[in-house]
This record gives sequence, C-alpha cells and structure tokens, in this order.
Amino acid sequence: MSQAGRKTIRIADYDADWPHAFLRESRRLHGALGGTVLKVHHIGSTSVHGLSAKPVIDILLEVVSLDELDAKEAALIALGYQARGEHGIPGRRYYQLGGAARTHQVHAFVQGDANVERHLAFRDYLRENRHVAEQYARIKMSAAEGDATMYCAKKDAFIKQHERIALMGRKAE
Repeated sequence: MSQAGRKTIRIADYDADWPHAFLRESRRLHGALGGTVLKVHHIGSTSVHGLSAKPVIDILLEVVSLDELDAKEAALIALGYQARGEHGIPGRRYYQLGGAARTHQVHAFVQGDANVERHLAFRDYLRENRHVAEQYARIKMSAAEGDATMYCAKKDAFIKQHERIALMGRKAE
C-alpha cells in the first residue's frame, strides 16, 4: 500500500513461466467448467513475450452463455476464485484468484461478443509490433509510480488508441 493507503502497482520484468502458468490454469478452468467453455485465451501483458507486466495472468474465456457460466459459479469458487459480476463491463463475468496477492483474473464473454475481438486484437497487435509494446511498457512503468487509479488512467488513452488501430488492421485483412 502507498502512504495514502491506496494499492500500489508492481510491474515485473517478463517471466518465461507466465505462458506455463496460463496453461496450468486453463486446464483447471476446463476441468471445472467443461463444455461451458468454448475457448480459452491468454490475454493482457503477460501474454506478450518480453513485455513487462503486473504479474497477474489475464485469461479470457469464450463461453456458451453467461447463464450457463453463472450456474457453474460454485465450481470457480471451489478453485479459489472470487466472483465480481460484470465489474464495469456489461456482458462480462469477472473473477479474481489469489485475494490481495492476485495471481490470475478471468474475463468471460459469450462467444462472438465484441469484447473478445477487442482483447485479442490488442494482444496480437502488441505481439506483432515490438516498438508499440516497448512504448506501452514505458507508459506502464511510469504509471506504476502512482496508485492503482492513476495507473489505469495513464494506460487508458494508449490502450484505446492502439485497440482502434489493431481492430482496423483486422478488418482490412
């Protein structure tokens, strides 16, 4: 916590175990949720090789339906997840693992939701454009000097700009 009692952000150098941590958790999620899950994606900064990040694995689930996922919430809780509902994004289910020392977070959307494409486009764009990923890392390092609210605010404009570029590139393909 910072002096004001607000959560501070820690950015870590890329960790070669992050893809393995994603795969391990992906298996646990598939085991708990079965056919409700259609696809599992590693998203966020930990999914971009070489990119510094908060050491929290972001997982995107494409699911059959949110009602079906909601019916299996107890299975996620049994894995140690905390259910957070939509958590600010309509049509999403959000779960955190690890409590205050969060290790994973799950973002679940119905297959075909525009948010799935947005997340995947941004991830792929960073993977394909090293100079943009490096710029993003510098912004995150600078933003991490403040609290969590400041961190999110400083990243927001960059993310929105590059999501638009990434989505336009996908439409052009």
